[in-house]
Amino acid sequence: MANVTFSAPTLAKDITVYAVAGDRRTLLAVAKEHGVNIPCQCQDGECGSCLIKVTYLGTGTRKACELTEKEKLTLSVNGKLSKDILAKVELEDLPPPYRLACQYIVRDEDILVEFSGEPGVEIDLRRG
Repeated sequence: MANVTFSAPTLAKDITVYAVAGDRRTLLAVAKEHGVNIPCQCQDGECGSCLIKVTYLGTGTRKACELTEKEKLTLSVNGKLSKDILAKVELEDLPPPYRLACQYIVRDEDILVEFSGEPGVEIDLRRG
């Protein structure tokens, strides 16, 4: 089981849910199941509207989740995946901080998921 905490300015408070790791559902599906409204349009990794920042809350080694080609392109076009970060992702098997909720598969680890909560508004992630 994984604890997934959703945080957004549009939420009255952070929402923590349990997600079954390895069931191959996306983070977007988990959010919808629990009534957390992450903005999304295409739900296919092409538009970038479900941009999230993922912070790992555990103490162990982070578990990278392979980026899809669509996700790599969308994150790169939106300035969230530089060549340096992509190299770390691919060579060192480290997860990038930004992901698309429609592509991210929940793993067996506790995470904080931050998003804007408003369609078309990029998340301000300068804190922490």
